[in-house]
Amino acid sequence: MSRTVSSRILSSARNSIVLQGKGRLYSICIPNRNKIKWKLVFSKAHVYPAGSCSLDNTFSFKKAFRHTSTEEEHFSFQLSPSQINDILRAGELSHKILGLNGKSANSVLRFESNQLASNTPIEDRRSAATCLQTKGMMFGVFDGHAGSACAQAVSERLLHYIAVSLMSRQTLEEIELAVESMKPVLPILQWHKHPNDAEYREVTSQYYENLRVYWQHLLDLDTEPGFSLEEAMICAFKRLDSDISLEVQAPQENELMRNIALQVAFSGATACVAHIDGVHLHVANTGDCRAILGVHEEDGTWSTLPLTRDHNAYDEFEIGRLKREHPRSEEKTLFVNDRLLGILVPSRAFGDVQLKWSKELQHSVLENSSDVEALNIFQYVPPNYHTPPYLTAEPEVTYHKLRSKDKFLVIASDGLWEMLSNEKVVKLVAGHLTELNVQKPQLAFEKPVNLGYMHSLLLQRKNRGIASLDQNIATHLIRHAIGSNEYGEVDQEKLAAMLTLPEDLARMYRDDITITVVYFNSETIENYYRNN
Repeated sequence: MSRTVSSRILSSARNSIVLQGKGRLYSICIPNRNKIKWKLVFSKAHVYPAGSCSLDNTFSFKKAFRHTSTEEEHFSFQLSPSQINDILRAGELSHKILGLNGKSANSVLRFESNQLASNTPIEDRRSAATCLQTKGMMFGVFDGHAGSACAQAVSERLLHYIAVSLMSRQTLEEIELAVESMKPVLPILQWHKHPNDAEYREVTSQYYENLRVYWQHLLDLDTEPGFSLEEAMICAFKRLDSDISLEVQAPQENELMRNIALQVAFSGATACVAHIDGVHLHVANTGDCRAILGVHEEDGTWSTLPLTRDHNAYDEFEIGRLKREHPRSEEKTLFVNDRLLGILVPSRAFGDVQLKWSKELQHSVLENSSDVEALNIFQYVPPNYHTPPYLTAEPEVTYHKLRSKDKFLVIASDGLWEMLSNEKVVKLVAGHLTELNVQKPQLAFEKPVNLGYMHSLLLQRKNRGIASLDQNIATHLIRHAIGSNEYGEVDQEKLAAMLTLPEDLARMYRDDITITVVYFNSETIENYYRNN
């Protein structure tokens, strides 16, 4: 990258006081002697307790190229195309759904996912799983703030809570009997994970015990649980958030588990989860992650169908909801500078007990905790904090019956949507699909097939540029999100600059980005309508 461009980026960063874009929780940028420093009201950065997991190794390629100095003489934006690809593709995950005879009878054909960090470590998480005791698949994207702890816990636990909410009484009784008898328990989910996806191994047993308490509660109900899918998702979201709040108030076995419970409760996460069963698509959303459908119309054009609303200060419905839930005297202080109580961008989230608990409960929990400052947790009561809770994890659930023209679902954290519009994302995915189909080599071989003929086919494929195309659509979207110029084309210099910004500047230009794209099997969907 030219020195002019690098100078412009550094100068812009140094002179900026307000975080560009929507920003995340508790961040205030303070310029001091031409160096950028961050003051975090609640949490400076997520610090993992000794012995716990982190994602530091997940994006080792990126860390190798990112700078730690903001001094221009230490700056270099030079990255080779292969280095750029290594960084962008480090978090790629893809999975094809196969049935009998290698063909899929599932309405989900395949999914592709990727992540790119801005924060260190990345605060976003993702989940994908097949339900084993009920029908369907689930896909989730989780956007953490004030650290990654809450997003990590929710990504591990929420899909289990939804699956349990959907089980029949008989299945729940069988699982409970197996646990009581210390026999093998029926698996609930089959996870589809990236090898570097983190886990809280130290608290797995506690998480399972609390999940068991939940299914015992369902068994105690007088009638068959029989939740509708919408009810199951709402109940699961709210129950998990309640468990997060209760766990930090309960005695823990050791200091490590106590520290994890504190970090999970005092950080936060938004969540968007899709459940797909045949032609039935349900999307539950809490916060400002987003889900959209790509629709291929009969006239050959593409359209966008939003499935979620962003829960924040820009949404009139959310403003109205909060005004109804709090006294009229607080109307002018609920949202300050487009943030909830002047602090938080999303108006719904898991965790964030600072905006849910009473002042007395916050003080009691933190006072009885050893050295919370070492965990970067600080007691802070915002101004005009009179009638908590101000925040909820209750999701909005959208139902959509899939049609053969619904080709794909995109779920992503707001780091993508701050860069690209819904329409641009659908256009990029549709264009990528078309390009992949065009560049597939013809399989109608001449007979007899010889090495010379096969060699010519390979040369044709190479000449079409297939080698340079991102095979993973999520990578393709990330490349465009951070590297596009004003003409919508990827600028290699801008892309290199965005990937090599120092950690203390990167967050000013882009957020963590997590994307999952689910492709639908049009043939299976058509067969459903043909047979029904």
